[in-house]
Amino acid sequence: MAFMEKPPAGKVLLDDTVPLTAAIEASQSLQSHTEYIIRVQRGISVENSWQIVRRYSDFDLLNNSLQIAGLSLPLPPKKLIGNMDREFIAERQKGLQNYLNVITTNHVLSNCELVKKFLDPNNYSANYTEIALQQVSMFFRSEPKWEVVEPLKDIGWRIRKKYFLMKIKNQPKERLVLSWADLGPDKYLSDKDFQCLIKLLPSCLHPYIYRVTFATANESSALLIRMFNEKGTLKDLIYKAKPKDPFLKKYCNPKKIQGLELQQIKTYGRQILEVLKFLHDKGFPYGHLHASNVMLDGDTCRLLDLENSLLGLPSFYRSYFSQFRKINTLESVDVHCFGHLLYEMTYGRPPDSVPVDSFPPAPSMAVVAVLESTLSCEACKNGMPTVSRLLQMPLFSDVLLTTSEKPQFKIPTKLKEALRIAKECIEKRLIEEQKQIHQHRRLTRAQSHHGSEEERKKRKILARKKSKRSAVENSEEYSAKYSNSNNSGSGASSPLTSPSSPTPPSTAVEHAPF
Repeated sequence: MAFMEKPPAGKVLLDDTVPLTAAIEASQSLQSHTEYIIRVQRGISVENSWQIVRRYSDFDLLNNSLQIAGLSLPLPPKKLIGNMDREFIAERQKGLQNYLNVITTNHVLSNCELVKKFLDPNNYSANYTEIALQQVSMFFRSEPKWEVVEPLKDIGWRIRKKYFLMKIKNQPKERLVLSWADLGPDKYLSDKDFQCLIKLLPSCLHPYIYRVTFATANESSALLIRMFNEKGTLKDLIYKAKPKDPFLKKYCNPKKIQGLELQQIKTYGRQILEVLKFLHDKGFPYGHLHASNVMLDGDTCRLLDLENSLLGLPSFYRSYFSQFRKINTLESVDVHCFGHLLYEMTYGRPPDSVPVDSFPPAPSMAVVAVLESTLSCEACKNGMPTVSRLLQMPLFSDVLLTTSEKPQFKIPTKLKEALRIAKECIEKRLIEEQKQIHQHRRLTRAQSHHGSEEERKKRKILARKKSKRSAVENSEEYSAKYSNSNNSGSGASSPLTSPSSPTPPSTAVEHAPF
């Protein structure tokens, strides 16, 4: 496929961050093995689900591949004798279901290509490394000064974004990194505006943005080149990881969990907030802040991957902030993601869940104050503060930044308008998704409440009361009819002036059905 070739017609742009859930519906025993029928669902819609069939050996193969993460995953052990017994199969099915629950609720594992291919082979069958190599090879035909040194296999979390270590032929000792990425579901720019904005990125100069050396794009993907940094990202510093190692190996199970020093937290936090404010003031949508997107250059943090929002790629933390309807602009997304980043800098690991009910002891109460304003239940429910407000908080307000580099990023008026419209479209899709999740959550709560033991007892009591009332009314009606019948049978021609006394309802109620 030529680099300037158009994408296939009708191409589906999946949001890879939408969670997949998996439930084993049944098992069937064949001659020498058992197959498990699994219902997989994308997101909250039952209609967006499908069946897959997997053997234990398939689970075992997946588990072996995931060992690189260094986690102890609860895969049931192998059994060679008696593995066709009905009781054993039922017990193993429970164990495999627990295994699926663990890998689909782990934020890093659930987003990795291995798990996606296992659960959704139809949408993740492509070899994206091969596709990227084809695209890069076509690019080098017109730009022969660059040369691939080696693929940097799985160093990032995105399935459709690949990295290669590069060199310039006449400067063989200098190393660069090429990133290639496919389009995402939030790509709303026209092809022309998209390509213009991608090619504009090398002109962006800011002390806290990592410089883009070269950038180009076609209608279906983008290719960018930056200098390779041996020290790696802020996440590499926190996890004491090697930049070239695979993402799962680097970040899933750190050997030593330790946060940064208070002064580092203050300085790095202030630098990141300053560049976010710069982008917000420019009207440039970001929405992709996390520790792996912050390059560490000496004691300076520099933001990476400004191209992600232009490509329409979903955020690393989307499955978190899509739960909260007040986090509905890209500015508020950046602030919420900053909360995640600050938590990781402080404690050396991500939060177990969001919102965070209580925060562990921190180097300063000023840190906790910022975390509470971005990750607490109250913040997620009521909305995020602005970047300007965070800059005024005690944790960052006294940090002195010394830089002589003047920010430069000139965006033509026409492209600014295109960015504004694209940003609105990205936010509109987020708001719609949040609305659907909110409605689904309300429905699920109502169904759960309706099906609870207490509710069933209440409904039984109400049914009995209704039955009693019905029996009483029937008894009164019968008594009235019986009285009328007796009066008319006596031959009296005058009309009734007063009804006869009703029959006591006690007897009828005793025999009323419950």
